[in-house]
Amino acid sequence: MTVSEYRRDPVTGRWVVIGTEPPRPADFDREPVRLAPDPQCPLCEGHEAMTPPELWVDRSSGGPNGPGWHTRVIPNHAPMVRVETVLDRLGEGLFDKIAGVGAHEVVVESPRHEDTLASLDDDGIARVLWALRERTQDLRRDVRFRYFLLFKNHGAVAGAALAHSHTQLMALPVVPREVQVEVDGARAHYVAKERCLFCDIIRQEEDDGRRVIAHTPDMVALAPFASRSPFETWILPRRHAVRFEDASMEQCRGLAQILGDVLRRLDRALEQPPYSLVIHTAPVAEGHDFYHWHVEILPRVTRTGSLEWATGFHLNPTRPEDAAQFLRQLGPRS
Repeated sequence: MTVSEYRRDPVTGRWVVIGTEPPRPADFDREPVRLAPDPQCPLCEGHEAMTPPELWVDRSSGGPNGPGWHTRVIPNHAPMVRVETVLDRLGEGLFDKIAGVGAHEVVVESPRHEDTLASLDDDGIARVLWALRERTQDLRRDVRFRYFLLFKNHGAVAGAALAHSHTQLMALPVVPREVQVEVDGARAHYVAKERCLFCDIIRQEEDDGRRVIAHTPDMVALAPFASRSPFETWILPRRHAVRFEDASMEQCRGLAQILGDVLRRLDRALEQPPYSLVIHTAPVAEGHDFYHWHVEILPRVTRTGSLEWATGFHLNPTRPEDAAQFLRQLGPRS
């Protein structure tokens, strides 16, 4: 990789090494996500008895924990954290620890095994987003929780343990470091400028245009200035909004429209790549004026090594301007 320049992320202060290679998807690590039939998949319709009882469901027929659903939320069968754990903070000299309290839930996006988030129509994606919104709203009533992590691992390379398309929700008693760094960067900008940093990014990117992938009246999708990997994409509401879980159904439908568009472009550009998707929302006690919720999508098409681990630098061989142009040229075809 020939280094073009170092770029600093305006939100986190993270440095990224940007290369000069044109966006040639054939040169990336390609492990397409192909969904083969699995008669033993516990997330498929008709196998509801293989999962814990549902916590939330959108169904058109049938009764609880049976067929006839569109989107279903269940507890993770192997949760990293548990609601019933007592919040207990224990110190050991220099070391600090908290009991593993929290919630870990799975949003099953479709009853059909062959579906992906990209293949669902706008209504299907909106159901997934609404399920995340509703479950977060419900978990917010538990005063122990400080942050809600909404994420998706698509494909084994990205960390998905099950092939059936699903999204996850974790309620945590602490704010993750990476989120706190982002919050602190947004707060510092607000103190200095009295404006939301993300709103400023949206205005500058739309004025420039080179890194914009797609936009609607309510949302914009762009390749961030300091993209960590080829074809990294952010989706942001154009109107200032602090928390995803406060979104209306109309806003969820607007996000579904552009999210489906972006995922289908990425599928065509990179031949159905594995990817990580995270919805960044404000911590429970922060971000009233200065934070701005958004979606980050990171295709898993490059490998990381010792340099990234030792320095915190990400190596991106493709300029985000070139990646955005490549995706724009694909058009919004479904």
